[in-house]
Amino acid sequence: MNVALWLERAARLDPARTAVYRGVTAWATYGELARRASRLASGLRQRGLERGARVAIVMRNAPEYLVALYGTWWAGLAAVPVNAKLHAREVEFIVENAGARLVIDDPAQLAGLEGEPMACEPCEAGELAWLFYTSGTTGRPKGAMLSHRNLAQMTLGYFGNVDAVHASGRLLHAAPMSHGSGLYTFTHLAAGAAQVIPESGAFDAAEVLELLDRHEQVSMFAAPTMVKRLADAARARPRGLRTLVYGGGPMYLADLHDAMERLGHDRLAQIYGQGESPMTITVLSKAHHQDRAHPRHEERLASVGLPQHGVEVALRAADGREVAAGEPGEVCVRGDVVMRGYWRNDEASAQALRDGWLWTGDVGVMDEDGFLTLKDRSKDLIVSGGSNIYPREVEEVLLRHPAIAEACVVGRPDREWGESVVAFVVARGAPPAADELDRLCLEHIARFKRPREYRFVESLPKNHYGKVLKSELRAALR
Repeated sequence: MNVALWLERAARLDPARTAVYRGVTAWATYGELARRASRLASGLRQRGLERGARVAIVMRNAPEYLVALYGTWWAGLAAVPVNAKLHAREVEFIVENAGARLVIDDPAQLAGLEGEPMACEPCEAGELAWLFYTSGTTGRPKGAMLSHRNLAQMTLGYFGNVDAVHASGRLLHAAPMSHGSGLYTFTHLAAGAAQVIPESGAFDAAEVLELLDRHEQVSMFAAPTMVKRLADAARARPRGLRTLVYGGGPMYLADLHDAMERLGHDRLAQIYGQGESPMTITVLSKAHHQDRAHPRHEERLASVGLPQHGVEVALRAADGREVAAGEPGEVCVRGDVVMRGYWRNDEASAQALRDGWLWTGDVGVMDEDGFLTLKDRSKDLIVSGGSNIYPREVEEVLLRHPAIAEACVVGRPDREWGESVVAFVVARGAPPAADELDRLCLEHIARFKRPREYRFVESLPKNHYGKVLKSELRAALR
């Protein structure tokens, strides 16, 4: 059940069909893409990488990213896509934790790895395919083990819940291919449709809008902040946009209405998922976005939609009891899309996977029609621009400064980014300058994780057990 067989199938059916565009220029046909994946697979195996070995891919978006991904799977290996924006120390931790045998961090590197073509390696459905490093609140990221079965179920879920894909369609990768956008490569590849990689290799609203006018039947995944920027930059509705799937953070209603007006009421869909159950917990369909005549339309737009087919969703109290409609509870999920567990972390796996369910750590309310609205996260995760930030990691960096006695990091609602990082700091004597703390952070963590504001306080609010009351700090920001 190797997911690379979808590429092999597409190449057999129509080898001359364009598979990948760089901007508006055809970069590879399906026959060429399959041959490059096959040759890379052969080279990887010749270098001693045995079936199941992990290959870390640390690249910006590029056509070669697809070769690296599918070549890894073609060889029967497991891919470890890593956000190229991470700090070198963060990348080092992931590579070492995953036990990666090889790191691919430059498109030019692929040519030196190619061998003679080989047949696609058969894999069992439950074998590891994608080691997805997701964020938590207790320190280091954890590797969610996604099998070939998980990725296949996720793809079928897209077809059944989000949108149909035709061979004439396009998938535009403006969001990082190490995360949501990369997970959606399967949907269009399986249908024989094309992938479009912006020449910039990143998100640029003007470039994306131009590509949406130059290509037909374009779908794309975007974080809410990207949707807002596209809407702000759009002078007219993009001609070629078919479906814009957004997720990865909170979408404010005002921004959603503005996006629908500027981009089209019939073009937006929302998905809710996480690395442990990728892209497939719930969906707010395009039809629900359009249904303005429904008496609870506004309420539904504020939700994350209905459970997807093939996925069970239940809201549970801390004692495991399923709560009634309208009552808050932790979102629990089960189905073939749920991860096998966390890589080399039995304790975290046992905490997240209980009684056959994935406990997501998100708190929500489900109405009588089955629409789920997220209320808060039981974890203190901060989501900024679609990227996860765990506060403890930032706090530990700040505490390296000799003039800082205590630090507590929380998220503040931000209309552009979803949330921004704010650090409450207790200083020893004179407080250090903000730019000094910025430099400290940039030495150890990615730029997008550093605090946007430092608030110096006399003390941090704590309960009787000495635990900092982050709820009070969030309230102070509001």
